[in-house]
Amino acid sequence: MIRVLFVCLGNICRSPMAEALFVQKVQRAGLAHKIEADSAGTGGWFIGEPLHPGTQALLQQHGIAYEHRARLLEASDLRRFDYILAMDCSNLTYIRQMAPGGEKARLIMEFAPELGRLEVPDPYYTGEFALVYELLDKATDGLLKAICNEHHLAIETA
Repeated sequence: MIRVLFVCLGNICRSPMAEALFVQKVQRAGLAHKIEADSAGTGGWFIGEPLHPGTQALLQQHGIAYEHRARLLEASDLRRFDYILAMDCSNLTYIRQMAPGGEKARLIMEFAPELGRLEVPDPYYTGEFALVYELLDKATDGLLKAICNEHHLAIETA
């Protein structure tokens, strides 16, 4: 099983949105038996809380059903997951310094270089949930393609 972890600050906006988008794409590609995903936050303010209402509304608007409770990133996550994707440079630095295994973390936007952005802005502060959705939609497309290429997985079509 290939394991993917999305990480942001509070785990109520960006990383769960990325997880929901990615899981939907994995399921549509017929790869749910080969790829799994989760998300976590580097800060503990929202542990156990559901999605931010802005994230929840946007996912519902796009027909993505998703249940979530925020959790804190743990050192064991860095060993357990094959891909660790940070939403911004601050979280990337935190992950890389946290424990062995953190060096494999990357920025999610590396998978959408055509957009010319390094970071996904935090909609908790900016309110730009639609922009975040657009960025993560492109980046998760690129991520799935990269994983399929790296692991020689074929997208299954019905």
